[in-house]
Amino acid sequence: MAPITSTPTSAILRAVFRRQLEPLRTTRVPRSAPRRFQSSSSSSSSGPKPSASVSEAAKSSSPAAATAQPVSIWLRLGPLTRAGQAYARSQRNRPWATQVASALAIYLAADVSAQRISGKEYKPERTVRNMVIGAVSAVPCFLWFVWLSMNFNYGSRIISIGVKIVVNQMIFTPTFNSYFFGSQALLAGDSLADTWDRIVRTVPVSWMNAWKLWPAVLAFSFTYVPIAYRSVFSGVVAVGWQTYLSYLNRQAEIEEEVAHQRNPVAALAPVEAAALQLEQKRPIAA
Repeated sequence: MAPITSTPTSAILRAVFRRQLEPLRTTRVPRSAPRRFQSSSSSSSSGPKPSASVSEAAKSSSPAAATAQPVSIWLRLGPLTRAGQAYARSQRNRPWATQVASALAIYLAADVSAQRISGKEYKPERTVRNMVIGAVSAVPCFLWFVWLSMNFNYGSRIISIGVKIVVNQMIFTPTFNSYFFGSQALLAGDSLADTWDRIVRTVPVSWMNAWKLWPAVLAFSFTYVPIAYRSVFSGVVAVGWQTYLSYLNRQAEIEEEVAHQRNPVAALAPVEAAALQLEQKRPIAA
């Protein structure tokens, strides 16, 4: 009689049990992975939530957080900020036209203010002369300050600003003041000799007084004012400065008028002055 072999029931059950356990083995977390403490409420949710430190690190590494910067005080001045932004847009689109229009407004306000300070009768022709001088010098002055901003930039910010101030005060200030006072005299009809005399009497005084104002203005502008708003800032200060220059020019005109009244021969043309001198030297007939 042949021996009775065992039924393959146990083998079949083991095979079925292995098939049921196979998916669990593939989804099981490896032993090397660190375990985190989670409450029962979090374990019942859809998945584990990142910790606070991880979320903060993710936020700090985002492009928006990396490029975020504090808002400048110049962008928080309400109507002044909007006016400055409008000026900056105009400056980007039409730089030369914007500078000429700004110069016209500055020199108009400066001359009207200077004439009111002098206490004399208002003369519109003086205001027109002042505006013409400002319109002609607007673009060269703008190009000068752009060039000054692009040059003399060293490793030390203090040295850079100091060199810019010295270069501006030694080159630009006497040149511009000579142009301003000389043009005033020429447009008023003075001769070349009178024009030179006006420059000699006004430029040294204005140059010395410029050291009291413009170094501080330039240092503040180059340090705190964005480049798009430097023209606006300098223009506001220039109203007061041009008022002073117009007042100084008016004082020089008054001094010239007084000098001509004391010496009428000097006020005449050379030919007329020579004729008058001969007439004075001619002996009177008895």
